[in-house]
Amino acid sequence: MNSQFDILTAIYNDTKDQQYKYAVLPWGATEPHNYHLPYLTDCYLSHGISVDAVVKTYRKAGIKGMVLPPIPFGSQNPGQRELPFCLHTRYETQRAILGDIVSSLNYQGITTLIIVNGHGGNNFKNMIRDLAVDYPDFLIATSDWFALTPQKEFFDEIDDHAGEMETSAMMHYHPELVDLNLAGSGKYTPFSSQSLVDKTGWIPRNWAKVSEDTGIGNPQKSTAEKGARCADFASEKLSDLFIDLANRDIY
Repeated sequence: MNSQFDILTAIYNDTKDQQYKYAVLPWGATEPHNYHLPYLTDCYLSHGISVDAVVKTYRKAGIKGMVLPPIPFGSQNPGQRELPFCLHTRYETQRAILGDIVSSLNYQGITTLIIVNGHGGNNFKNMIRDLAVDYPDFLIATSDWFALTPQKEFFDEIDDHAGEMETSAMMHYHPELVDLNLAGSGKYTPFSSQSLVDKTGWIPRNWAKVSEDTGIGNPQKSTAEKGARCADFASEKLSDLFIDLANRDIY
């Protein structure tokens, strides 16, 4: 049944006579994730959770949606861009990609899109406001899947990047791509400025000064079982959002 909801496995025969009320766009990045996770971790996780959420939406409400291919182009911090094969994508590039996707869907009569973001450096709010001017009847929402899960309820240590949460989720979805024997400690250096720690102001972290292995958070207590619980929680929350937006139950 998943092929009807996932463009990576769907064929035209699956979709040609179906009605889809919304589409989901997983958006990640291409960047190192400590030594033990693949560059496309953010794409794998946003895609897997999106598929689970779309299937749950159909089972709960009979509403069909389609998960689009994950976008691997994210915004990167200083200290990451210098690392081999870490790809930094400008706002203008991301905006152009999103605009073309919205234009295509709108032409096909699909006017609801949810971005499921898996990369902390991405921010789509201004893009969505811009596109609302061009497509006033098109509804675009964005959700950071990793922010949906109360980490203290699922994990022993808080994860920021390639730590226990992301590693556990990858062990759930793609255990063949995880080798904990290679993992660094994920030890990191926080800002020395208390004003930045308190978020009185914001600057991008220089990754070279923050982490030696690109991780922020210890992955060693990760398990596939923790990842499954986390993914189930996040996809359940997303499915409720999908139902509301597909039905335009907003105001």
